[in-house]
Amino acid sequence: MPDIDVKAIKKDLSKILDEKRYEHTIGVAHTAAALAMCYGEDVNKAYLAGLLHDCAKCYDEKKRNILCKKYNVSLTKFEEENPFLIHAKLGAAIAKEKYKIIDDSILSAIRYHTTGNENMTVFEKIIFSADYIEAGRKKIEGLDAIRSIIFQDLDEAVYYILKNTMAHLNEKKRP
Repeated sequence: MPDIDVKAIKKDLSKILDEKRYEHTIGVAHTAAALAMCYGEDVNKAYLAGLLHDCAKCYDEKKRNILCKKYNVSLTKFEEENPFLIHAKLGAAIAKEKYKIIDDSILSAIRYHTTGNENMTVFEKIIFSADYIEAGRKKIEGLDAIRSIIFQDLDEAVYYILKNTMAHLNEKKRP
């Protein structure tokens, strides 16, 4: 991985993200680094992926559409109907183009941090989970139980995160 100026990325993110989102981003970066230490993954890559996971979350619909066109991000009909999902795919493109991230594992982890994907790598699971459990995250039912097992069994934690997410979506009658 070439030298990445993490300090410059943090400075840029602090300008484009609102304060609450920026604090969440820093929390995810630290949580991802801790999980990487536990599971033998690259700590610096995990921190960077955590830092960039929501880099596209701050844009309104108009700007998001402009950026998707600029970076050739094709959207599915489902994503167009559920625009809260777009930030992950667009975030991976922004990480690559704007922040010059070329590591496919980082880009993939950003891409799937919201939805997960079939056959996730350990690294993808770390970023996916760090986003869910970081210390500043609002209290979600089952969160304490997930936090208590995540450093012993990442797969079980991911299972419960997915289960909780599906229950939440069903409760809110969202696809």
